[in-house]
Amino acid sequence: MSEENEEMLEENEEVETENNEPEVYEAEDASDILESVVTQPFSNASSMDFDWGVASKKSDEYSKDKRSELEKIYDKTLSTIVENEVLDGIVIAMSDREVVINIGYKSEGIVSLNEFRYNPELKVGDSVEVYVENQEDKGGQLILSHRKARTLRSWERVNSALEKDEIIKGYIKCRTKGGMIVDVFGIESFLPGSQIDVKPIRDYDVFVGKTMEFKVVKINHEFKNVVVSHKALIEAELEEQKKKIIEQLEKGQVLEGTVKNITTYGVFIDLGGVDGLIHITDLSWGRVNHPSEVVGLDQKLNVVILDFDEDKKRIALGLKQLQAHPWDSLSKDMKVGDNVAGKVVVMADYGAFVEIAPGVEGLIHVSEMSWSQHLRSAQEFLKVGDMINAQILTLDRDERKMSLGIKQLKSDPWENIEARYALNSKHNAKVRNFTNFGVFVELEEGVDGLIHISDLSWTKKIKHPAEFTQIGAEIDVIVLEIDKENRRLSLGHKQLEENPWDVFETLFSMDSVHEGTVLNITDKMATIALPYGVEGVCTTKHLKKEDGETAKQDEKLSFKVIDFSKEGKKIIVSHLRTYFEDAPKTVTGKKTQQKMNINIEKTTLGDISDLIDLKNKLESEENND
Repeated sequence: MSEENEEMLEENEEVETENNEPEVYEAEDASDILESVVTQPFSNASSMDFDWGVASKKSDEYSKDKRSELEKIYDKTLSTIVENEVLDGIVIAMSDREVVINIGYKSEGIVSLNEFRYNPELKVGDSVEVYVENQEDKGGQLILSHRKARTLRSWERVNSALEKDEIIKGYIKCRTKGGMIVDVFGIESFLPGSQIDVKPIRDYDVFVGKTMEFKVVKINHEFKNVVVSHKALIEAELEEQKKKIIEQLEKGQVLEGTVKNITTYGVFIDLGGVDGLIHITDLSWGRVNHPSEVVGLDQKLNVVILDFDEDKKRIALGLKQLQAHPWDSLSKDMKVGDNVAGKVVVMADYGAFVEIAPGVEGLIHVSEMSWSQHLRSAQEFLKVGDMINAQILTLDRDERKMSLGIKQLKSDPWENIEARYALNSKHNAKVRNFTNFGVFVELEEGVDGLIHISDLSWTKKIKHPAEFTQIGAEIDVIVLEIDKENRRLSLGHKQLEENPWDVFETLFSMDSVHEGTVLNITDKMATIALPYGVEGVCTTKHLKKEDGETAKQDEKLSFKVIDFSKEGKKIIVSHLRTYFEDAPKTVTGKKTQQKMNINIEKTTLGDISDLIDLKNKLESEENND
């Protein structure tokens, strides 16, 4: 080898030796290298200008102390995590299905986007809480859960929100009875329907799927129930607004409002932040059965302020007051005696209210519905909705009162009562009512009469009219007396037939003898069946026969009439006087006489026509003699 070549070879070896000598890095240089490695996203690691082979070669040449120092520096660049721990992370990427979260670990975690459904405004850079389920799965992936992290921290946050009166966000999941179910920090909370808004909500479904702000108003730790309110967020502002509105209110002021709610007793009007009530009586001058007949929900209308209470924040409104009172526009020509047409709007037992114009009503008392004197309810004549004609009986424009009548449209049946129901005229009537002293009957509507109990029968002793007839039955009557002034008729029934005692007076004259049968015997008195169905009485003393024996029941004997009373309707007979003229006269006491009258008046008339024929025959024989 030439000298020249040997020199070149030695120079190359020196250079090579210099290149192979280990380089000594300062700690700061190593830290910078590690930091650049850790902080770069792994996806961009291939683009880094770093030779890992050189780094590995150099690290092998570090001393143990130096190596330990470098490892500590590297460990400080990574977060220390523990499984089942809740940490805060940063959203670094999002897709249609997943969210990539960096928690400062050697790898990022992936969470399903569904777990952030309650927060549609989630974006890259937001801080979120996550639960470490697994540091590495089979594929080396960090497993995180946002839902579990929210659940673990939710009760702490809910309690804190209640204590600090914080405003929180929630996702309305679905509708339930009486309100909505809201997802708040992963807890299913209840939002009452009355707490959704200050205005009544008629369609709850429009809120489903929305994210809204709420305040926690109640927590039941025992049953793990949470109640939230959206209404509470705006109530404070509304209260301030109400104060300003009420301060500006004046009686008689006309404002525009919106129908907020309708109840059976009135209508609530929204005056722009404060509510007022129109009572049902202030909706219309006419009669209103339900407020919905006059107004509808969400309807805008003008109302007048009738009164307000600043302390209780109550405002009384009126609608009808914006119109003139119907009585003021009532025709001046209308007067008592005029006939009017109207509609029955209200019924009561004592009468009916008839509307003859909107807001103008008159009362028809039940006594003005018919000429009849019977007690009846107004419902028997009219019903709500009937269109009728009536006559004005009284009219008071100052008091705004009017009374009407419908019976006045018909002629008074008592005006010509003498012509239609003359004395002794016969008529057919209907039994309407009983009393202890007689029977009330109706000849026609408005014309009633009384049959006294003594005028029911010639022969029967009647204790109560129910023994003779019944209510609703028809009965023939004869007019006995007319009292037009007091509208009374005295009627009779027995007068339709001739008095049989006129015939009996001829047949059973004094001392006449008749065949009789003993019907029954008491201690002092006996009842005797005489001819023509007549019954007489006989004392037990006068029942003695000629052989000294006393007549027995059902025994037939001859009897002499010893006393006859047409007025008292009694016949006293004696068997003893038929054979012994000097027998003592019968003397009867008051009680015995009453008993005799009762027994005699049980007599049945039999065939009245036969008796009349017999009387006429006897009278003709006397005339011939």
